[in-house]
Amino acid sequence: MRLAILSDTHLPKRARALPDEVWRAVERADVVIHAGDWVEVALLDELAARSKRLIGVYGNNDGPELRKRLPEVAHAELDGVRLAVIHETGAAKGREKRCAEAFPDTDVLVFGHSHIPWDTVADNGLRLLNPGSPTDRRRQPVCTYLTARIAKGALTDVELHPLPRR
Repeated sequence: MRLAILSDTHLPKRARALPDEVWRAVERADVVIHAGDWVEVALLDELAARSKRLIGVYGNNDGPELRKRLPEVAHAELDGVRLAVIHETGAAKGREKRCAEAFPDTDVLVFGHSHIPWDTVADNGLRLLNPGSPTDRRRQPVCTYLTARIAKGALTDVELHPLPRR
């Protein structure tokens, strides 16, 4: 199972559209995960139309239309991997401990908000992933997104993809 993992797209405020490379990853993926801050509902509709399966949550910049259609926290089991998605997890300091306590029955937690890529493992084995942003690098050198695979109950091949500057 191939995953494309996005967050903090902020369309159309930070960019007019997702980069073509991201759309190619979306179209190759079996599951697309978006950890919030879509900003406008048009991207949700387009991702839903172009994805085999879409799992998404709303973020702090998402208004009432997106909040009606998306949960604050999403849960899914993907080939034996227990996944949760949330937009914000709080400060970086102590994140693993806080998230392990908040998501005790989860194998992988995808989050966003900071626009800072993150890939760590909590003491209880919870894997925390933040794909950064494909459209708004903020203080990062480049925009980013993640891909990964799930097979036989394991998350593998997690790869952070830097995007060329526009």
